[in-house]
Amino acid sequence: MNNRRLPLIIIGVIGIIVLMSISSSLFYTIQSNERAIIFYPFTTGLNKDNVIDQGTHMKAPWNTVYVYQVNEMSSDENMDILDKNGLSIHVDITVRYFPIPEKIGYVHQKFTKSYVEVLVIPEVRSTVRQVMGRFTAEEIYSTKRAEVEAAIQRETEKILSLNNVTATAVLIRSIVLPEQIKGAIENKLQQEQEALAYQFRLDKEKSEAERKRIAAEGESRANNIINNSLTDKLLKMRGIEATLELSKSPNSKVVIIGSGKDGMPLILGNN
Repeated sequence: MNNRRLPLIIIGVIGIIVLMSISSSLFYTIQSNERAIIFYPFTTGLNKDNVIDQGTHMKAPWNTVYVYQVNEMSSDENMDILDKNGLSIHVDITVRYFPIPEKIGYVHQKFTKSYVEVLVIPEVRSTVRQVMGRFTAEEIYSTKRAEVEAAIQRETEKILSLNNVTATAVLIRSIVLPEQIKGAIENKLQQEQEALAYQFRLDKEKSEAERKRIAAEGESRANNIINNSLTDKLLKMRGIEATLELSKSPNSKVVIIGSGKDGMPLILGNN
């Protein structure tokens, strides 16, 4: 009885070993930041429209799975470019990108998994050279750096999007100029800042002088109005009113009527 079961046991063990050995060809797992496409050699070939989502999946051993990362990635590039005037500039660039998940089949068909080396990096380098060639070293280094970055980003995105890749950012990490040119630019910028500061002080002093002039004119007009309104009769009336108020105080005093200048009362007292 045992001898009869032995061949079955051997066959079973061999079957398990074979199954385990080919399990890696039957099952595959796609992570959350990945997508996959399958190449069917005996039927339809590359099924570029059927993008496999995350999870564990099963396939025939003879089919090939191509897995792509679809999360945002970055590449750093160091390059020498010529500015508008032909001056050599060394720049360090960082590009951030990712393949459009539902279009990885088209990316693979055109560029294979080497799309970064074949598409992204060459296009970025070409765009950087073209854009920076429109500006001077001074503009790239100081006054128009943000504009240069925006232009590179815009033109890179336009080109890559036509090939189903999204460029999320193209950043200028550093710009290295010849020391003589760098010193001249920094000296010019310093002089411009000093000129702006001097102009600010002049404008402030002019504003203060204008304020004082306006205040003086206002005060002069007010004095003219007061002087024109102070007639002899008004002054006499105000003097009488003041005399009456003083006469009501408890302090001893002598009031001489009609003895002051212009007939105004005089008030004499020891307090």
